[in-house]
Amino acid sequence: MIEEKIVKKLIENKETISSMESCTAGYFATTITNVDGSSEVLKFSAITYSNEYKIKMGVSKDTIDKYSVYSFETSREMSKCISDFTHSTYGVGITGKINRVDVNNLHGIDNEIFTTIYNSKNDTYKDIKIICPNKSRKECKEYIVNKVLEELIKIIE
Repeated sequence: MIEEKIVKKLIENKETISSMESCTAGYFATTITNVDGSSEVLKFSAITYSNEYKIKMGVSKDTIDKYSVYSFETSREMSKCISDFTHSTYGVGITGKINRVDVNNLHGIDNEIFTTIYNSKNDTYKDIKIICPNKSRKECKEYIVNKVLEELIKIIE
């Protein structure tokens, strides 16, 4: 499984990762922690389902107001803020809508997910837009996390 390769490679490289997740509600962190040895690499995961807690974790309210919570601008800030907060090599930010209308955040398209992997070694961002299949929330979360893992392994190898 790809998450096993990722954990192994992070351990080999003496690197760490943290995540700030919204719509996946910790599914990325859960997937990583299903692997033996993950405690050596996963420093922290924040589930920031509300804008309030994204902002408390360092995402700019101005960014959310200007671009919406469903944007690469927001996922980029989520990824960098969590990496900075934990001093992790990589930060993962995930935000978007899965199968519903969010009355607090009317922008964006249903099932459109914005994810960013921040690499603190070279101050770079990898943005990944994911369109979820019209399936259950659980299946969408699995789909999103698998797409993020596919990109993450490319970055760390």
